[in-house]
Amino acid sequence: MTKRALITGISGQDGAYLAKSLLAKGYEVHGTSRDRETTNFWRLERLGVRGNVTIHSMSITELHSVLHVLKLVQPDEVYNLAGQSSVSLSFEQPLETMTSNVIGTLNLLESMRFFGSRGRLYNAASSESFGDVGGVPAVIGTPFAPRSPYAVAKATAFWEVANYREAYGLHACSGVLFNHESPLRSPRFVTRKIVAAACRIAAGSGETLHLGNIDVQRDWGWAEEYVEAMWRMMQQPEPRDYVIATGVQSSLRDFVREAFACVGLDWQDHVHTDPALFRPSDIASSVGDPRVAHEELGWKATMFMPDVVREMVRHEQAMLAGEEGAPGMPES
Repeated sequence: MTKRALITGISGQDGAYLAKSLLAKGYEVHGTSRDRETTNFWRLERLGVRGNVTIHSMSITELHSVLHVLKLVQPDEVYNLAGQSSVSLSFEQPLETMTSNVIGTLNLLESMRFFGSRGRLYNAASSESFGDVGGVPAVIGTPFAPRSPYAVAKATAFWEVANYREAYGLHACSGVLFNHESPLRSPRFVTRKIVAAACRIAAGSGETLHLGNIDVQRDWGWAEEYVEAMWRMMQQPEPRDYVIATGVQSSLRDFVREAFACVGLDWQDHVHTDPALFRPSDIASSVGDPRVAHEELGWKATMFMPDVVREMVRHEQAMLAGEEGAPGMPES
């Protein structure tokens, strides 16, 4: 029988790639958005799958709305990718960040419990919850030490899932994903901001790129690979949480250097570090240990930071050149 999946946050980077992946696996795919009539689904369109996905209007922060959609769709698998996902924006909108991630996840869990659902739930957790790991790769069990409203929200949602799994027997798991990028990133994310600026400058824009702390270290992977890990988690007979990462960390300075090198420029001629862009609190070092995911899921990253940057630059240049199929970008 054809499996039916429901993806909350389907209009985002991960939601779009996951929809494409599940369709290729033969799933019937449904997605949610606050308002399906006004949301821009350009990512799904760029991946060529918008017409193959059924979209439902749903407010994840309203329990009756979640109950309605779950009763209507009756999914075998629910992938919770919704919620405010920008760390920097979370400092400006802490209440929205907390509500969408914490209450949203709780509404999904409670709805599944209410219906006595035999379906499975995947929750998008975040490496930000670990805080600064000091160069030691994080594993499930590494203590959480969140340093942003976003990280606090994601840590709370992680424990909600663990509690419902233990207390109510739900088949629910969290993927603690480290940074994962693609051409489908919003321009508000620093990785896309860097790549887009480097390509514009190479094309003659004459601008200067302003960045905050470029000495932070992150574990960067490729988004399209990470959604495969999500699916593999959901196929396990017993639910458990996994760290998904490359296991290699690089500085943002290295990311910038790689992006400008890809377009034949020296980054130091075009980048200005602006203390005004520093976050109120930040993580100096973030890296994950992917060994358990490799051993139990058979999943392993094949693209690392330099590969990610090169692929993002290639797509960005194609977009600037107006090539057909390039991932054009509304700013959302």
